[in-house]
Amino acid sequence: MTKVPELICPAGTPATLRAAVDAGADAVYCGFQNATNARNFAGLNFTPKELEAAVCYAHAAGAKVLLALNTFPPAGLFDLWKQAADIGAALGIDAFIVADMGLAAYMAEHHSDCRLHLSVQAAASNSEAIRYYCAQFGVRRVVLPRILTVPEIRQLKSEIPCEIETFVFGNHGLMVEGRCSLTNYAVGRSTNMDGACSPASEVHYERGDDGSVIARLGCHVIDRFASHEQAGYPTICKGRYCAPARAEPYYAFEEPISLNLMDMLPDLIGAGVDAFKIEGRQRSRAYVAAVVSAFRAAIDAAMAGEAMPSAPDLITLTEGQKQTQGAFATKKWR
Repeated sequence: MTKVPELICPAGTPATLRAAVDAGADAVYCGFQNATNARNFAGLNFTPKELEAAVCYAHAAGAKVLLALNTFPPAGLFDLWKQAADIGAALGIDAFIVADMGLAAYMAEHHSDCRLHLSVQAAASNSEAIRYYCAQFGVRRVVLPRILTVPEIRQLKSEIPCEIETFVFGNHGLMVEGRCSLTNYAVGRSTNMDGACSPASEVHYERGDDGSVIARLGCHVIDRFASHEQAGYPTICKGRYCAPARAEPYYAFEEPISLNLMDMLPDLIGAGVDAFKIEGRQRSRAYVAAVVSAFRAAIDAAMAGEAMPSAPDLITLTEGQKQTQGAFATKKWR
């Protein structure tokens, strides 16, 4: 009998954690209020006391809590990551999502009874790399980068000794996972070490003479929105830029668009995916409740052999009100 995949859902605050659990999440993932997680923004994340209460709430409902320690400790600052791991272990966290090999080694040595998941930040996309993490650190699950087709996932599943988790909704994330230096270049804050991509303190908006909205990250102009356009949050990899060979500004790195694999859930289940991940720890409680509820119903329908339920409202929750199946469907996608 095919195992029901876990539905893994984002929780940026205690309120969104409760919303995710109440909407049918099998597990929620969250982080502490510091650089140990890749969504290190003011107003987000958990204190140790808040996380303790969250674990109790989730466990009472039969859900798990996963702690994201998915950034890379800079030299000389490793104690912060060790402390976060120690606190999480003491609180009864169900699994730790790690990217750094040093932290994985620390967990394997000092908290060998804790379950380790390999973060997408580690960018492990081949069986050799994944088997290494499993053999050296006891990794039990790998979160795959969003660059693999379903046949590639099926093949990979047959070659590795651990569970696999794939993203199914949210940020498209086609930059090389765990290797993005754009924000660091622009404002001196690292996505991968400080946990801050386009930090709010560096975001500025100006009104142009023509009524447009100019978005800056630090001193860099990264987009200009016409008066009829909705001005999104300025992420440097999703900005529009000018180039000599093009007459108009264009999305040089990645277009603002969201991944939505709801229609592909039966294929992913057939490929052996053990867990489906929804992205969005920066998103609202309403976003979490709506998306989690929709995917809970879709997974249950897929396991029952029923038609996928329609979820037309999800398009309003996507970036730029656009969605894609991305590389999961075909390598020809750009």
